[in-house]
Amino acid sequence: MIELDNHTSHHFDIKLVETIAQSLTDKDIELLLVDNEEIRELNSLHRGIDKPTDVLSFPYADTPGAPLGSIVISVDKVYEAATHYGHSPQEELALLFIHGLLHLLGYDHERDEGQMRAKEQELIEKFGLPKSLIVRTEE
Repeated sequence: MIELDNHTSHHFDIKLVETIAQSLTDKDIELLLVDNEEIRELNSLHRGIDKPTDVLSFPYADTPGAPLGSIVISVDKVYEAATHYGHSPQEELALLFIHGLLHLLGYDHERDEGQMRAKEQELIEKFGLPKSLIVRTEE
């Protein structure tokens, strides 16, 4: 189950992200929707990078019954990317959610040999979404 904590005035239907999550895990996930300023603060605090980013993932302790973790998405970045790439904000939210969820599940595109990219592509095709984050950054 997705526990939505929306810190913005934008409304999103989270049925698709719930379906995506259920296809990969039975653990609960917290989804925070924030603006660029709030995600910049989190990025600075937790990664030492003082600029906004599109998505952050925070895994929880691996204890029985614990949620998988939190995914934080910048709604400002959602709208920027959706406009730039010509798809809906709802699709962009799903792409960022997939990226964050894969990180919670232990994938790391900065260190693996393409496994995260392949899994992202598989999910994008399964759910009929546009190009992934990893593919876009490689172009």
